[in-house]
Amino acid sequence: MKVSDLVSRFKVSIETVRRDLEFLEKEGHLKRVHGGAVLDEVKSQELTFSVRETKNIYEKKEIAEIASRFVKEGQSIALDVSTTNTEFTKVLKTKFERLTVVTNSLPIAVELSDMPHYTIILAGGVLRNQELCTVGEMAESFISQFHVDTFFMSTSGISVTEGLTDYGIGEVQLKKRMLKSAQQCIVLADSSKFDVVSLLKVCDLNNIDGIVTDSQLKPAIAAKYRNIGIEITNH
Repeated sequence: MKVSDLVSRFKVSIETVRRDLEFLEKEGHLKRVHGGAVLDEVKSQELTFSVRETKNIYEKKEIAEIASRFVKEGQSIALDVSTTNTEFTKVLKTKFERLTVVTNSLPIAVELSDMPHYTIILAGGVLRNQELCTVGEMAESFISQFHVDTFFMSTSGISVTEGLTDYGIGEVQLKKRMLKSAQQCIVLADSSKFDVVSLLKVCDLNNIDGIVTDSQLKPAIAAKYRNIGIEITNH
């Protein structure tokens, strides 16, 4: 909406509209732009796994290094399918000798297959060809049998109002199962995912224990989430 349209519609001053928009932005309901305001960006389609592998590589590597601080030798962790989590596994291999990893991602299982003291538990189910992962009731039932220390969850959107959102009914259902099976959940997401709403809701922000992101996250955006109690680590 344009400021001029809001002034005309509500018969108030420009200063009143600007104050209201500033308040609504602080509350996380919209984002101010030059001459008006827009809602959080909404994305309804996801790029394929192979395309996403080439995007934001530096940020993903930075996130992977930071996230490794939340892992201890011998722990059990869950990793959903994502290019960020695939980068994360490459870092884990350099830092830990023994881990138990529960995943529905074929690339992650293959990446870790040369670690002799890792226990890799791959969920069986229906193969999603483009995403190189398993989904479906069989995979969900399989995941529900396990209890892990930490679930490292990827996401396509993070919003103050809508929480964590993503694409694909099958993938979202697997995330929810992993979330229930974990003692804590750490979200791995590059800075472009903030103030973005994707197709399907995974959970509210109060269902996670923290977010690991890259150093490019704008301080104002980080402050908005920290002000509502979300722990953000980006260095």
